[in-house]
Amino acid sequence: MKITWYGHASFLITTAKGIKIITDPYEPGAFGGELQYGPISDEADIVTVSHDHADHNYVQGLPGKPQVIKGAGRHEIKGVVVEGFSAFHDASQGSQRGANIIFTFLTDDIRVCHLGDLGHVLSDNDIKNIGQIDVLMVPVGGAFTIGAKEASTVVGQLRPKLIFPMHLKTAKCNIPIEPVDTFLQGKKDVQRLDESSFIFTKEDLKTGLGIVVLQPAL
Repeated sequence: MKITWYGHASFLITTAKGIKIITDPYEPGAFGGELQYGPISDEADIVTVSHDHADHNYVQGLPGKPQVIKGAGRHEIKGVVVEGFSAFHDASQGSQRGANIIFTFLTDDIRVCHLGDLGHVLSDNDIKNIGQIDVLMVPVGGAFTIGAKEASTVVGQLRPKLIFPMHLKTAKCNIPIEPVDTFLQGKKDVQRLDESSFIFTKEDLKTGLGIVVLQPAL
C-alpha cells in the first residue's frame, strides 16, 4: 500500500492492485487564500468526503468520474470495503460545526481509518463501531478539530500500528491551527520524512511503524 499526503486532510491511498482512493479533497485557495495547497490532478476510483466544508469537499475539482461517498454506511467498490460512521465536528454533538463522517477502508488485508474533522474524543460506541484498525489518519491541529491532547487520547483508544498526523499548520496552511510539533511532543517512534509518500505492507505493520510525518505533495 502507498499513502500520499496531498496536504490538510487529503490523502491518496493506492492499493496493491492500483485502486486509488482520495480522502477529503480541498479547494485550492479556500477561505480567502488561507489554504494554499495546489490542485489535485490524480484520477481516483473512490473519493470520500467527511463533511461539506470547502477544505474537505472539493469533488468538482477532481478529474475523471470517481465514486463519491459522503455519508455513513457500507460500500464495496472494486474490492475495497469502505465504511462510514457518524461523528461530530465539535465536542457539542455538532451544535457548533455540524456532523463529521469517520471512514474506514479495508484493502490489501489492511484496515485504514480517516477521522475527517473529528471534534471530540471517541465514545465507547464509536470505538466499537470503528473496530480494530491498522492505520490512522488523525487531525492534530486543534481549533476546528481535536488538538494534540485529544488526538493522543484517540490514538490510545484505537491503538493503530501506523499514524499519519493531518489537518495541521504548514507553510501552505494559514488557518489558525497548531503545527505537528505540538502533537509529537514526548512521543516515541516518530519518523519525519522529506517525502510525501510512504509505502508499506501488512508484514511491515506487525511490529508497528509508529508516527510518520509526511511533507505535503502539493
